[in-house]
Amino acid sequence: MDAHVSPARVGGRTRAPPSKSYTHRAILAAGYSDEAVVRDALVSADTKATMRAVRAFGGTVERDGQTVDVVGFDGRPGTPDDVVDCGNSGTTMRLVTGCAALGDDLTVLTGDESLRSRPHGPLLDAVFALDGRAESTRRNGQAPLVVGDGMSGGTVEIAGDVSSQFITALLMAGAVTDEGIDIDLTTELKSSPYVDITLELLADFGVEATRTDAGFSVPGGQSYAPESGAYSVPGDFSSISYLLAAGAVAGDPDDPVVVEGARPSAQGDTAIVDIVRDMGAEVEWDEDGGELTVHPAALSGTTVDVGDTPDLLPTIAVLGAIADGDTVIENCEHVRYKETDRVTAMADELAKMGANVTEQQDRLTIHGGQTDLVGAAVDGRGDHRIVMSLAVAGLVAEGETTIAGSEHVDVSFPNFFETMADLGANVTEN
Repeated sequence: MDAHVSPARVGGRTRAPPSKSYTHRAILAAGYSDEAVVRDALVSADTKATMRAVRAFGGTVERDGQTVDVVGFDGRPGTPDDVVDCGNSGTTMRLVTGCAALGDDLTVLTGDESLRSRPHGPLLDAVFALDGRAESTRRNGQAPLVVGDGMSGGTVEIAGDVSSQFITALLMAGAVTDEGIDIDLTTELKSSPYVDITLELLADFGVEATRTDAGFSVPGGQSYAPESGAYSVPGDFSSISYLLAAGAVAGDPDDPVVVEGARPSAQGDTAIVDIVRDMGAEVEWDEDGGELTVHPAALSGTTVDVGDTPDLLPTIAVLGAIADGDTVIENCEHVRYKETDRVTAMADELAKMGANVTEQQDRLTIHGGQTDLVGAAVDGRGDHRIVMSLAVAGLVAEGETTIAGSEHVDVSFPNFFETMADLGANVTEN
């Protein structure tokens, strides 16, 4: 499907979608429990993959709108009747690998072509070191994966600079092992706030897990049980980033964009608020009320380290293409291992729209002062974040921008284009 975006002013009130990161963890945590309700869940292609996995392990998942009732497998997953299809969801694949490792028998995990090209080797090695079985059928660290044999726990070393999701998978599974798991990091942890999300959610489900001098530790023999049997998912700041960016570059001065559902949490992507402010836009955050108001402004380039906030790279790149001066995105090599290589994807697609961009292995520089964006036919690369960021660029590019693969927003923000249209964007899909 293609989306067509033309220049327009946006304004008014809208609501952030629930957090994808929290929803994944909450659904799986409910699966680890005896029974739990997840409220305000994001229902998207990715989170549905995690729901499928919980069902495959013997849980039941019933959904009424954004309320998900889960009868779990109480810490011990059953053997799936078939392979578990994780779709395009790397988060599902990695978190479920830890869960599958607890099973006495074996689970086969697979996904679409993109997911089958993503690395899982360090997590597979960690499961093996903890007395489980985990291997790639192609022996290249990529799915399909075969996992199981009753991981018992212990101490394991793992690199922290490939994916924080490996750490999350081990922490969530470690709580119900016999021995618990102590994780010693061999390299600096990238995307650290995503592990903070995990620690916060585990605490909300009554599970103890802590940072240590070496890395992380979770005692075994614990049970998952949220207070009063229910957990509510906060708003998603990765998705909020597109709404803030749209308001900053194409907002109506008399009717600013107001985003509801923006309460503080452990999400690292709350950094987008300060980034937009640093570039010159006025952003008011009522933290108690959970409302963000952004006023349009002439932006200036900035320098941002995305070591802890990889999902913000596409948004920052678009802001940089519209701002005056250079915007430098540093420490971004790990962003190449997402649904697509987002560093190259943004460099190439923005260049089609007239942006002057310099790409290096661990840095992306957008020369805003040498850029005049024009509408073009661009490719969303099958990546929801590329699609949404290019749509923001289309709001201010001269002429029409056509984005191929617009349906991929279903991964994290299913009603993104409807939301943008409600705010006044000139957008159609066909």
